[in-house]
Amino acid sequence: MALDIDTATPEPGGRRTAQKSFGSRLAAALGGLMPARRRMHAPATAAESPSLLRRRRSSARRYSPLTRRILLLNIVPVALLTLGAVYLSDYEDELIDAELASLLVQGEMVAAGIGEVAVVGGEATVNRLDADAARQLLTRLVRPTGVRARLFTETGDLVGDSNFLSEAGRIHSVPLPPPEAPAVVEIAVADRVSDWIARQLSRADRFPEYVERATPSVRDYPEATSALRGFNASAVRMAPDGRMILSAAVPVQRYKQVLGALILTRDNRAIAASLRQVRYDMLTIAAAALGITVLLSLYLAGTITQPIVRLARAADEVRLARESRPEIPNLGKRGDEIGDLNDALRSMTDALWQRINTIESFAADVAHELKNPLTSLRSAIEMAARPGLDAERRDKLMTIVMDDINRLNRLISDISDASRLDAELMRGEVKPVDLHGLLADMAGHYAISAAKKHDVEVQFRVAANPPFAAHGHDGRYGQVFRNVIDNALSFGPAGSRIVVELGREPRGGPFVVTIDDEGPGIPEENLESIFERFYSERPIEHFGQHSGLGLSICRQIMETYGGSIAASNRHAPDGKVLGARFTIRVPAANARK
Repeated sequence: MALDIDTATPEPGGRRTAQKSFGSRLAAALGGLMPARRRMHAPATAAESPSLLRRRRSSARRYSPLTRRILLLNIVPVALLTLGAVYLSDYEDELIDAELASLLVQGEMVAAGIGEVAVVGGEATVNRLDADAARQLLTRLVRPTGVRARLFTETGDLVGDSNFLSEAGRIHSVPLPPPEAPAVVEIAVADRVSDWIARQLSRADRFPEYVERATPSVRDYPEATSALRGFNASAVRMAPDGRMILSAAVPVQRYKQVLGALILTRDNRAIAASLRQVRYDMLTIAAAALGITVLLSLYLAGTITQPIVRLARAADEVRLARESRPEIPNLGKRGDEIGDLNDALRSMTDALWQRINTIESFAADVAHELKNPLTSLRSAIEMAARPGLDAERRDKLMTIVMDDINRLNRLISDISDASRLDAELMRGEVKPVDLHGLLADMAGHYAISAAKKHDVEVQFRVAANPPFAAHGHDGRYGQVFRNVIDNALSFGPAGSRIVVELGREPRGGPFVVTIDDEGPGIPEENLESIFERFYSERPIEHFGQHSGLGLSICRQIMETYGGSIAASNRHAPDGKVLGARFTIRVPAANARK
C-alpha cells in the first residue's frame, strides 16, 4: 500500500518569535557574566600609598575582570550544551515519526483482522462490514494497547469507537484508577518545570488544532479520507490543553475492496516522557560539566590573576618607594609566561635600582670633584685680594686661578660627556667596523704627533688574518683607543715606544687589541681602581689636566658593545716592570649575527 503522511507546515513567523524569546532570555542570563567594557579609573597620583592603591583597586573591581572572562569563555560551551538539552526539536520530530510509523503498523494489523473476521460476503459477492463483530474485535484488539481506535464505513459513518463499549447512544464506560492509587496524583516539581519548558519551546503553531466532535464523520479527518481511497495516511494535531494528538489511518479491505477506514490515535505522553528523560540526563551532564568547568576556571584564573595582582602591587610599591627598596616577588619557578614576566620585572627593577644608585653615586662624586678646584680657586682669589701683596706672588696666584678654571671647565665637559654617554650608546647605529683600518689610521696619526710633542715612537702591528670586521661603532671605538694611547703618552718617558697590536682569539673569537707603553706601570692594587670614576694617578706635571673619567668611559663603551677592557703590567724575566699593558677585546661582527 502507498504511504501518504499528511503533516501541517509550520508558519515561520511564530517559530521565529518563540526562538527569539528564548534566545533573548539566554542572552540576558549570560550577559550578567560579561565584564563592563569601559571603566573609568582615576589615574594614580604620586602621593598615593600602596595601601591606598590597593583599596582603590579593590573598590573599583569587586570581581576580577580576567576571572569573569575566563569563566564566560568556559561556560559558553556548557551553556550551548544546556541549550541543546532543552531544545530537542529534531529528536522530538524523530520520535513523532517513529510513533506514527508504529501506529500505522498496528493499524494495518487491526485492519487486517477486521477484514478477515468482521466482513460479510465472499470473493464472488459484495462484501460489507459486520458492525457488531467489528466493534467487538476492535475492542479486544485495541483496548489493551491504550490506543484509541475509530472505525468508519466506506460511506463515512462512524461504526465504532474503542473508548465506548458500543456505538453511540448506549452506556459509556470510562476506566477508573486502581483502588490502591490515589484519585489525584501530584505532579513532581521537576516534571512541571520540564512541561513548562516544553510548552515554551513547543511549535504548536505548525500543527492544526484538534477538535473533538460529538458525532464525528470521516470528513473531519483528512487522513481517513485518504484511507478510504486505499492509502495509509497520518496526521499530527494539537489539543486545546497542549497535548499533541497523533493519528494514523489505514484502509480496511477484503479482496482489495475498501470497506472502511480505521483511525488509531494516541497522545504524546510517551514522547514527552522520553524527551523529559533525555533532558534530565543531558541537564545532569551539563550541571556536572558546569561545576567542573567553574572550578577549573576559578583555579586557572587564580593561577593567572593572583600572580599578576601581586606583581602589580609590587610594582606600585617600587614606584612609590622613597627610602626602602621593595622586592618584586620571585615567581620565576613557574616556568610559564608569568614566570618570564616576573623575571623581566625583577631584572628591570634591579637595573633601575642600579641606575638610581649609579646616579646618586655619580652625583656625590661630581660634588666632591667640583669642590676641590673650587676650594683651591677660592683660596687663591682670597689671597690675591689681600692689599700689599707683591706682584710676583699675585701673578702666581692668578696662574693657579687660571689652572683651576681650566680644570673646572675640563671636569664639567667630561661630566657632561659621561652623563650623555648612555643615551648616545643606545641611539648609536651599530654596524661592522673595519678595525684594522681604524687602528692603522690612528697609529699613523699618533706616530707623527707623538714624535713631535713627546719624542715617543708609536708602532702598529697585526697578528691576525683578515677580515677585521668588528661589531660596534667606529667613533666610540676610536674614543676608547685614543683614551688609552693618551694615557700611555702621559706616562711614557721621552724616547720610549708605544706598541699597538691587533690580534684575535682562536675559533672565531673576539679581536684582541693590546696597547703597551714603557712607563712606570700601574700599582698592582690599582689595576681595577683606575677604571673607577674620577680616579687619577698621574705625574705631578700632569696634575689637573685629567678628570679621571676617561678609563671609566672606556669600560662603559666596551661593555655596551659586548667587549671588555683590562689593565696589567709587563714584567722582565727578573721581575722588573717594563710598562703597562691595556688589553681591549672587541666582539667580531660575524659572532653577533
